[in-house]
Amino acid sequence: MQIHRDFESLGKIKNAVVTTGTFDGVHFGHKVIINRLSSLAKNIQGESVLITFHPHPRIVLYPDTAGKNLKLINTQREKIQLLEKTGLDHLVIINFTREFAETTSKEFVENILLGKLYAKIIIVGFNHHFGHNREGDYSYLYELTKTHDFQVEEIPQQDIENETVSSTITRKALLEGRIQRANAYLDHFFIMTGELKNGHPKCKQVGFPALEMIIEEDVKLIPSEGVYAISLNCEGDRYRGMLNIKIFSETNQPSVQVHLFDYDSNFILKGKDATITFHKRMRDELQLDNAESLKIQLEKDKAEIEELIY
Repeated sequence: MQIHRDFESLGKIKNAVVTTGTFDGVHFGHKVIINRLSSLAKNIQGESVLITFHPHPRIVLYPDTAGKNLKLINTQREKIQLLEKTGLDHLVIINFTREFAETTSKEFVENILLGKLYAKIIIVGFNHHFGHNREGDYSYLYELTKTHDFQVEEIPQQDIENETVSSTITRKALLEGRIQRANAYLDHFFIMTGELKNGHPKCKQVGFPALEMIIEEDVKLIPSEGVYAISLNCEGDRYRGMLNIKIFSETNQPSVQVHLFDYDSNFILKGKDATITFHKRMRDELQLDNAESLKIQLEKDKAEIEELIY
């Protein structure tokens, strides 16, 4: 997958099949769109192109209302990591600004999708809107096909167990700690990527040395407080472990403490980038009386997780 941060670096794309959107989470519904994108590109000996935006449009347009407390399933690095696995040919990341937001749907289609990408087919998700004031949609694109040389296709809503998959419903599940439900919506495990540093000394004192993950972006969604069964990937190696999330009420800042069952790894991975994969939420955050109580509880957590993750 080639990554472009402007249209000038694109060069000539052969028979471009294009879609646009924020694609936060790269969830099941998104993958249906991307798979169709790739299939159509193959059918016409073309290339698949996904256009996305950073920062999220809501954060730019509504910083004091809808975008103020918006949390995203993925950081930009995580989204790129997930999209690379889909087989896309090109990812275009547009720097979303207030100036760009003034682009009308007509300008976006004629100047960018057709003028720069020479799109042969444009794919949109159900009820997708684009352009200034969200004036563009499938119906608008369909009307343009009558006077311009391209085709358009709309992908219907995707459901899992009669629930419509969306980034919003996935975020809600994560905030409620329903990791397995969120993973079903995503069609992959929820991940958290960042640099590891020394964890809380209290963990080491009770025989469970920890690493803390540095959260890369303030908008990254952190699941609810509690203990989770996780695995961690770093430089091609995989480790099993458990993770504790605590939100400090004074600052509203999260603490993400990770204990890996391979004892040595809790020391050698300091300062390295890693990806944490969330498997299951094990329990709530507990108020334990002393260090011995904490140690007993952590030993119990470890035993349960070792049975869960192989």
